[in-house]
Amino acid sequence: MKILISFFALALLATSCAKRQQVAAEQPAIVKNVPTETIKLVATDDYYEAVGTVRSKTTTTLSAKIVGTITAVRVSAGDRVRAGQPLIQIENRDARAQVERAEAGLRTAQTATEEVEKNIRVAAAAQAAAEAQRQLAESTLKRYQALLERKSVSPQEFDETQTRFKVAAAEVERAERMLQAAQARRAVVLAGIEQAKSEVAAAQVMASYARIVAPINGVVTAKQAEAGSMAAPGTPLLTLEDGASYRLEAAVEESRIRNLRLNAQALVIIDALGGAELNGHVVEIVPVADPASRSYIVKIALPPHRFLRSGLFGKARFSAGQKQMIAVPNQAIVQRGQLTGVYVVDQNSFARLRLISLGKAHGSMTDVLSGLNDGERIVTSAALIPREGVKVQ
Repeated sequence: MKILISFFALALLATSCAKRQQVAAEQPAIVKNVPTETIKLVATDDYYEAVGTVRSKTTTTLSAKIVGTITAVRVSAGDRVRAGQPLIQIENRDARAQVERAEAGLRTAQTATEEVEKNIRVAAAAQAAAEAQRQLAESTLKRYQALLERKSVSPQEFDETQTRFKVAAAEVERAERMLQAAQARRAVVLAGIEQAKSEVAAAQVMASYARIVAPINGVVTAKQAEAGSMAAPGTPLLTLEDGASYRLEAAVEESRIRNLRLNAQALVIIDALGGAELNGHVVEIVPVADPASRSYIVKIALPPHRFLRSGLFGKARFSAGQKQMIAVPNQAIVQRGQLTGVYVVDQNSFARLRLISLGKAHGSMTDVLSGLNDGERIVTSAALIPREGVKVQ
């Protein structure tokens, strides 16, 4: 009998404890000092994002204009060069021989000039002497003409004087022709000198092709030749790019291109530079769309940056006005595997996990595309909520 009474008492005690535990379990946990915020629609800047590749404004591929063996390559990929700096030397004996022949021809023409000038001086002196004799003969003829009219000289003496005048005049003409011939010879020689100078200049130009120099200040991005290899016209030897001026060539959808204009501002983000943000502007819009991607290439000038290089991936953000959006603090966002949500505080102050769809991030805030409504209250610090269903204060 006592055993039955004891068993009954234990049963009552166990039932009482279970009820107390159930009542305790039904009471929700309370989390105090939880920051909350009533969300509302706000006007935010809207932008369109396009991806692209960084390219140098000026890229130059150097090649030879002559055929020859490369004797020296003085740079390597990655080296910075300045305009006019020697880069490649090509062996070219024919060009040097051509220069020597042209210079020898120029010296010969210059020597001929000295002889021609001497002949011109002699011809000019002869012409001056002949002219003096003609003038003397002419004066004598005039005096004899007057004497003949007064019958002071015989006709034979007059004829002899007239003949000497004609001979003197003929001698003047002959001297003038000799002077003209000498002057014509000088013109020919001078033309020969100019031709020889042109041949020397052309030969020197051909010889200069054996020495390839940098056309711009820049960086060597590719080296396609080594000493000992054969250079030929059109064969790439080195590739240079302007290291001070880069652009982002972004692919913009054809539906967005009508909103872009030259000099439009764009924020460029380069992930390889630690997410560096560069302020650029549109300098060129390629007028032809790519039929495969249905996009246009938009070139954005970038400010100088020491680590910019061709080939880097970048994102360009173009302003698209403003829009009404709901934004939540990044600390309010909860990640559950592939799902994203926030804790919404209901009318009874219970925190309920609400799945949402996120949009673009703006610093410490992120746009919400769906899942929240204007006027709802959310927990702004999700780390303080241990689980869904707790009561917040």
